[in-house]
Amino acid sequence: MNTTIMCHRAYVMFVVGLACLAFQPRAGSQVKTSTNTMSHEATTETSVERAEVVSVEGNDLIVKMDDGTIRHFANVPESVRVAVDGKELGVHDLKPGMKLERTITTVTTPKTIITTQAVTGKVWQITPPSSVILTLENGENQKFNIPKGQKFNVDGQMVDAWGLKKGMKVTATKIVEEPVTEVEHQKQLTGRLLLPRISQL
Repeated sequence: MNTTIMCHRAYVMFVVGLACLAFQPRAGSQVKTSTNTMSHEATTETSVERAEVVSVEGNDLIVKMDDGTIRHFANVPESVRVAVDGKELGVHDLKPGMKLERTITTVTTPKTIITTQAVTGKVWQITPPSSVILTLENGENQKFNIPKGQKFNVDGQMVDAWGLKKGMKVTATKIVEEPVTEVEHQKQLTGRLLLPRISQL
Protein backbone atom coordinates (compact mmCIF):
# COMPACT_ATOMS: atom_id res chain seq x y z
CA MET A 1 0.00 0.00 0.00
CA ASN A 2 1.16 3.51 -0.65
CA THR A 3 2.87 5.16 2.30
CA THR A 4 0.09 7.77 2.34
CA ILE A 5 -2.24 5.12 3.73
CA MET A 6 0.07 3.19 6.00
CA CYS A 7 3.29 4.92 6.90
CA HIS A 8 6.62 3.20 7.50
CA ARG A 9 10.06 4.14 8.66
CA ALA A 10 13.24 3.19 6.86
CA TYR A 11 16.54 3.36 8.68
CA VAL A 12 19.70 3.62 6.61
CA MET A 13 22.87 3.47 8.67
CA PHE A 14 26.17 4.86 7.53
CA VAL A 15 29.35 3.87 9.36
CA VAL A 16 32.69 5.22 8.25
CA GLY A 17 35.45 2.61 8.31
CA LEU A 18 39.13 3.01 9.05
CA ALA A 19 41.37 4.23 6.26
CA CYS A 20 44.42 2.12 5.52
CA LEU A 21 47.36 2.94 3.31
CA ALA A 22 49.39 0.49 1.25
CA PHE A 23 52.13 1.08 -1.30
CA GLN A 24 52.52 -1.12 -4.33
CA PRO A 25 53.83 -0.79 -7.92
CA ARG A 26 51.27 0.73 -10.23
CA ALA A 27 51.45 2.42 -13.65
CA GLY A 28 50.71 6.12 -13.98
CA SER A 29 52.11 9.09 -12.12
CA GLN A 30 49.12 11.32 -11.36
CA VAL A 31 46.73 10.97 -8.44
CA LYS A 32 43.86 8.75 -9.59
CA THR A 33 40.65 7.88 -7.75
CA SER A 34 38.32 4.92 -8.33
CA THR A 35 35.30 3.70 -6.38
CA ASN A 36 33.83 0.21 -6.21
CA THR A 37 30.85 -1.15 -4.25
CA MET A 38 30.83 -4.67 -2.86
CA SER A 39 27.49 -6.16 -1.76
CA HIS A 40 27.24 -8.72 1.04
CA GLU A 41 24.54 -11.26 1.87
CA ALA A 42 21.14 -9.61 2.28
CA THR A 43 18.58 -10.35 4.98
CA THR A 44 14.79 -10.31 4.50
CA GLU A 45 12.11 -9.55 7.08
CA THR A 46 8.35 -9.64 6.46
CA SER A 47 5.62 -7.97 8.51
CA VAL A 48 1.83 -7.76 8.04
CA GLU A 49 -0.57 -4.93 8.96
CA ARG A 50 -4.34 -5.55 9.01
CA ALA A 51 -7.22 -3.10 9.13
CA GLU A 52 -10.96 -2.81 8.45
CA VAL A 53 -12.50 0.02 6.46
CA VAL A 54 -14.76 2.15 8.67
CA SER A 55 -15.72 4.84 6.18
CA VAL A 56 -14.71 6.44 2.88
CA GLU A 57 -15.63 10.04 2.03
CA GLY A 58 -14.09 11.29 -1.18
CA ASN A 59 -10.38 10.60 -0.84
CA ASP A 60 -10.51 10.43 2.95
CA LEU A 61 -10.21 6.95 4.43
CA ILE A 62 -10.83 5.87 8.01
CA VAL A 63 -9.79 2.38 9.10
CA LYS A 64 -9.77 0.38 12.31
CA MET A 65 -6.48 -1.41 12.94
CA ASP A 66 -6.19 -4.90 14.41
CA ASP A 67 -5.24 -3.42 17.79
CA GLY A 68 -8.47 -1.38 17.85
CA THR A 69 -6.96 2.00 17.04
CA ILE A 70 -8.68 4.26 14.49
CA ARG A 71 -6.53 5.81 11.78
CA HIS A 72 -7.54 8.57 9.40
CA PHE A 73 -5.81 8.92 6.04
CA ALA A 74 -6.65 12.19 4.32
CA ASN A 75 -6.33 12.80 0.57
CA VAL A 76 -5.45 9.24 -0.41
CA PRO A 77 -3.90 9.44 -3.94
CA GLU A 78 -5.88 8.08 -6.88
CA SER A 79 -2.82 5.97 -7.72
CA VAL A 80 -3.29 3.78 -4.63
CA ARG A 81 -4.59 0.36 -5.64
CA VAL A 82 -5.92 -2.57 -3.62
CA ALA A 83 -5.96 -6.10 -5.06
CA VAL A 84 -9.35 -7.70 -4.29
CA ASP A 85 -10.33 -11.00 -5.90
CA GLY A 86 -8.03 -10.35 -8.85
CA LYS A 87 -9.27 -6.78 -9.40
CA GLU A 88 -7.43 -3.51 -8.80
CA LEU A 89 -9.62 -1.18 -6.73
CA GLY A 90 -9.07 2.52 -6.00
CA VAL A 91 -9.92 4.44 -2.85
CA HIS A 92 -13.45 5.20 -4.14
CA ASP A 93 -14.11 1.47 -4.51
CA LEU A 94 -13.44 0.68 -0.86
CA LYS A 95 -16.49 -0.09 1.27
CA PRO A 96 -17.10 -0.16 5.03
CA GLY A 97 -16.40 -3.59 6.41
CA MET A 98 -13.78 -4.42 3.79
CA LYS A 99 -10.69 -6.04 5.27
CA LEU A 100 -7.33 -4.63 4.20
CA GLU A 101 -3.98 -6.30 4.58
CA ARG A 102 -0.55 -4.87 3.78
CA THR A 103 2.51 -7.09 3.55
CA ILE A 104 5.82 -5.26 3.96
CA THR A 105 9.00 -7.02 2.93
CA THR A 106 12.17 -5.30 4.14
CA VAL A 107 15.41 -6.24 2.40
CA THR A 108 18.59 -5.15 4.19
CA THR A 109 21.80 -5.34 2.18
CA PRO A 110 25.17 -4.58 3.79
CA LYS A 111 27.60 -3.01 1.35
CA THR A 112 31.18 -1.80 1.39
CA ILE A 113 32.19 1.23 -0.65
CA ILE A 114 35.89 0.94 -1.51
CA THR A 115 37.66 4.13 -2.63
CA THR A 116 41.17 3.81 -4.03
CA GLN A 117 43.58 6.70 -4.59
CA ALA A 118 46.87 5.95 -6.33
CA VAL A 119 49.91 8.12 -7.00
CA THR A 120 53.48 7.63 -8.27
CA GLY A 121 56.26 10.17 -7.92
CA LYS A 122 59.78 10.96 -6.79
CA VAL A 123 60.61 12.02 -3.25
CA TRP A 124 61.32 15.74 -3.28
CA GLN A 125 61.29 16.27 0.47
CA ILE A 126 60.75 13.92 3.41
CA THR A 127 59.85 14.93 6.97
CA PRO A 128 59.83 11.61 8.83
CA PRO A 129 57.69 10.25 10.20
CA SER A 130 54.84 12.69 9.42
CA SER A 131 54.88 13.71 5.73
CA VAL A 132 56.47 13.42 2.31
CA ILE A 133 56.43 15.71 -0.71
CA LEU A 134 56.42 13.91 -4.07
CA THR A 135 57.24 15.35 -7.48
CA LEU A 136 54.61 14.02 -9.88
CA GLU A 137 55.16 13.31 -13.58
CA ASN A 138 53.73 16.71 -14.54
CA GLY A 139 56.33 18.44 -12.36
CA GLU A 140 53.88 19.32 -9.61
CA ASN A 141 54.97 18.88 -6.00
CA GLN A 142 52.31 17.48 -3.67
CA LYS A 143 52.44 16.83 0.07
CA PHE A 144 51.12 13.57 1.57
CA ASN A 145 50.61 12.83 5.25
CA ILE A 146 52.11 9.54 6.44
CA PRO A 147 50.05 7.42 8.86
CA LYS A 148 51.71 5.72 11.81
CA GLY A 149 53.43 2.46 10.88
CA GLN A 150 53.21 3.10 7.14
CA LYS A 151 55.58 1.22 4.85
CA PHE A 152 56.70 2.35 1.39
CA ASN A 153 57.51 0.23 -1.66
CA VAL A 154 60.75 1.49 -3.17
CA ASP A 155 62.15 -0.63 -6.03
CA GLY A 156 60.46 -3.70 -4.59
CA GLN A 157 61.65 -3.12 -1.01
CA MET A 158 59.40 -2.05 1.87
CA VAL A 159 60.81 0.85 3.91
CA ASP A 160 59.36 3.21 6.47
CA ALA A 161 59.42 7.01 6.31
CA TRP A 162 62.94 7.09 7.73
CA GLY A 163 64.17 5.01 4.79
CA LEU A 164 63.02 7.49 2.14
CA LYS A 165 65.60 9.68 0.46
CA LYS A 166 65.30 12.53 -2.00
CA GLY A 167 65.07 11.26 -5.59
CA MET A 168 63.59 7.86 -4.73
CA LYS A 169 60.64 6.78 -6.89
CA VAL A 170 57.66 5.53 -4.88
CA THR A 171 54.19 4.31 -5.79
CA ALA A 172 51.41 4.72 -3.25
CA THR A 173 47.85 3.41 -3.02
CA LYS A 174 45.42 4.70 -0.41
CA ILE A 175 42.39 2.47 0.24
CA VAL A 176 39.37 3.67 2.23
CA GLU A 177 36.61 1.20 3.11
CA GLU A 178 33.20 2.62 4.10
CA PRO A 179 30.57 0.12 5.29
CA VAL A 180 26.96 1.17 4.59
CA THR A 181 23.59 -0.54 4.97
CA GLU A 182 20.95 -0.26 2.23
CA VAL A 183 17.32 -0.78 3.26
CA GLU A 184 14.57 -1.40 0.70
CA HIS A 185 10.84 -1.74 1.42
CA GLN A 186 8.57 -3.74 -0.88
CA LYS A 187 4.84 -3.32 -0.16
CA GLN A 188 1.79 -5.21 -1.31
CA LEU A 189 -1.78 -4.25 -0.39
CA THR A 190 -4.66 -6.70 -0.64
CA GLY A 191 -8.25 -6.67 0.55
CA ARG A 192 -11.38 -8.76 0.76
CA LEU A 193 -15.02 -7.84 0.99
CA LEU A 194 -17.07 -9.67 3.60
CA LEU A 195 -20.47 -10.58 2.15
CA PRO A 196 -23.50 -10.37 4.47
CA ARG A 197 -24.52 -13.74 5.88
CA ILE A 198 -27.96 -15.01 4.76
CA SER A 199 -30.00 -16.39 7.65
CA GLN A 200 -31.35 -19.87 7.32
CA LEU A 201 -35.15 -20.06 7.40
